[in-house]
Amino acid sequence: MPIFSANLSMMYKEHEFLDRFAAAARDGFRFVEYLFPYDFLPEQIAGSLKASGVTQSLFNLPPGDWDKGERGIAALPGREKEFAAGLEKALAYAEATGCKRLHVMAGRMPLDSQQNVTISDADRAAMRQSYIANVKLAARACQAQGITTLIEPINNRDIPGYFLNYQQDAHDILKEVGEPNLKVQMDFYHVQIMEGDIEMRLRKHFSNVGHVQIAGVPKRNEPDIGEVNFPYLFTVLDELGYNGHVGCEYNPRAGTSENLGWIRPYLK
Repeated sequence: MPIFSANLSMMYKEHEFLDRFAAAARDGFRFVEYLFPYDFLPEQIAGSLKASGVTQSLFNLPPGDWDKGERGIAALPGREKEFAAGLEKALAYAEATGCKRLHVMAGRMPLDSQQNVTISDADRAAMRQSYIANVKLAARACQAQGITTLIEPINNRDIPGYFLNYQQDAHDILKEVGEPNLKVQMDFYHVQIMEGDIEMRLRKHFSNVGHVQIAGVPKRNEPDIGEVNFPYLFTVLDELGYNGHVGCEYNPRAGTSENLGWIRPYLK
C-alpha cells in the first residue's frame, strides 16, 4: 500500500502554513512535504512537525527569485556561488527537520513573448554542464548527511522553458553525475502531460526512482478524476516493491479535508 505524503504548499491552504501540519495529521497523513520552508525559521518548521507528529519527506532547494519567475538555478551558468549558498541553507533546514530528501530544481531556459524557448545549442550545452556540476555538488554534500538528492522532469505547460522535461533525460543525467544517492523524482502528472505511458516508464526506470508524486490530469486537482488510473498505478508500485513516499502535489477543488474520499481507504 502506498505511503502518502501531503504537499502542504498546495493542500490545506485554508489554514496558515504552520497550522497545515496538524491539519494533515488529523486527516491521517503521517508524512508531509512542501515546496520551500524558507519563509520560516528551521526551528519553527521542526516545532510544527513535532507538535503534529508527522515526518518531513521532501522539500526543494532555494529556487532563485520565485516572484520573478525563476524555478531553480542549478542549470544557470554564473549562479554557482548562489547555488552553493542555497544548498548550505537547505541542508541546515534538512538537519533541523530530519528531512532525508532534497530536490534540486534545474531552472528555466530563455523564452520569447510566445513562451517559445530561445537558446542556442551551445548555450543549452552550457546549461547542461552547469546542471551536472551543481547536482554533483549537491549529491556529495547531501551524502554526508545521509540525504537522497532528487532531480525532477517537469512539464513545459506548467513551467514553460523548464530545462528538464523527460524521464530518459533525467536518468541520463543520473548516469553522468554518477553519485549513488542521486535519484529521480517521478511525478506521474508531469509524465502523463509530456510522455504518457506511465507504467512502462516506471517499470523501465524504477531502480533509480527516489520519490513519486501524483495529481489529477489535466487540471492538477485530486487524482480521483481525469485521464490517469491512479488506483491501478498504486498496485503497480506495490508490485514493484516501492517503499518510498507518494507525494500528493495537487490543488484541491475545494476544502482539502472535505475532498479526501479518494485517499481515505489508504490512510486507515
